[in-house]
Amino acid sequence: MKLLGEDEVLNLKEAVIFLKIGRTTLLKLAQEGKLPGQKIGNQWRFSRQALLKWLESGQAQRKV
Repeated sequence: MKLLGEDEVLNLKEAVIFLKIGRTTLLKLAQEGKLPGQKIGNQWRFSRQALLKWLESGQAQRKV
């Protein structure tokens, strides 16, 4: 298993594992703009650092 760097870009599967939440929940939050992510074509990408900031800010508790 590789270690994730500070600027690592995660795909959907990696973000699900990183956040330890369900795929459906992650997609819903991303599609609603409640979780930082970017859809490129038909695939989602997530900044590891942005996800950490989202968790630390407490937005995860308010938005889920």
